[in-house]
Amino acid sequence: MTEALQSRQPALSVPSNTMLTVDSDRRRRPTLDTVAAAVGVSRATVSNAYNRPDQLSASLRERILETAQSLGYTGPDPVARSLATRSSAAVGFMLPEGLSGAFSDPALSIVLDGLASTVDGHDHSLVLMPGDATGGPRPSIVTRAQADVMVAYSLPDSAPALEAVAARGLPLVVIDQPVLPGSARVEVQDYTGTCLAADHLLRLGHTRFGVLSFALHPDGASGPASPDRRSDVPFRVSRDRLGGYLDTLEKAGVKPDNVPVWEARGSDRELGRLGARWLLTRTPRPSALLCTSDQLAFGALQAARDLGLTVPGDLSVVGFDDVPEAAYSDPPLTTVRQPLADKGRRAGELALKLLAGGRPPKPTRLAVSLVERASTASMK
Repeated sequence: MTEALQSRQPALSVPSNTMLTVDSDRRRRPTLDTVAAAVGVSRATVSNAYNRPDQLSASLRERILETAQSLGYTGPDPVARSLATRSSAAVGFMLPEGLSGAFSDPALSIVLDGLASTVDGHDHSLVLMPGDATGGPRPSIVTRAQADVMVAYSLPDSAPALEAVAARGLPLVVIDQPVLPGSARVEVQDYTGTCLAADHLLRLGHTRFGVLSFALHPDGASGPASPDRRSDVPFRVSRDRLGGYLDTLEKAGVKPDNVPVWEARGSDRELGRLGARWLLTRTPRPSALLCTSDQLAFGALQAARDLGLTVPGDLSVVGFDDVPEAAYSDPPLTTVRQPLADKGRRAGELALKLLAGGRPPKPTRLAVSLVERASTASMK
């Protein structure tokens, strides 16, 4: 039976090893040289069609791309190009927390959008590096990241990720914090902003205050902030915003020790709601809550409703950031406006400047302003 079947098979007219060679050629990926040979131009000309189109006429570039497509060539290998040029054309963005927490913060989303739109216009990509309990990405992530410049967003002073950046010798742009010599930095007038907000409430006649702050330390703790936790804060933004509130109140005769402070482990409205409930059940109950972000302030508004308090009748609330929702919350939120999109754009411009070999300029500090809305009123 086997011999009969074999006898019916046609004889091969080529050696079997020739057939194997054909199969191997079919599997081989086309290269720049393949396209160059098909078009009749040099390898460099094909490369220019992808990387420097201004060096070719429109008709020649179109002929090269059409030939490449017909051959199944999809373009230069980005890994090979990175190895050859020792450049990844990427900007690393180091976050202080995980991606889910980061993207739930509208202030960060606006900053990131401003940065991304600036970088995108110059053919660079963004590499997002989420943080963990250390207050930034793990050093191993920074070491492996294919990026030519790093942008640190609101990291603590001692984040191990910063040491990894320095070890690689990469240029660094800092948004908000920390303050590091030799880095480019974009920040806002955090201390001035909270001074404005506290002064606003003092002028309205308030004398009993509570402060709702995001993290003072990167250890993930949450609860009433002791004097020790208030005095040695490794986050510059937290330090300046809390300091602006307490210093302004102290100048008006309100002792900081008499101002309860709740530390939330992040800028999240549910965390703000929890902290505000604690503050509003204190005796005497605060007549005004000073919050270090709008998200925490939105939580404070909900906590007031939970306890049957009216805003601003029984309680005044101020925030910081002026995210879009602040104008439409119930009631609309009095807050400190910072130029979030501009902060991201400025950071992107600095990153591009450093990529081009520029030197880090002096820190860029953006102005803030107080936006008075319906969440604050004179004390009854």
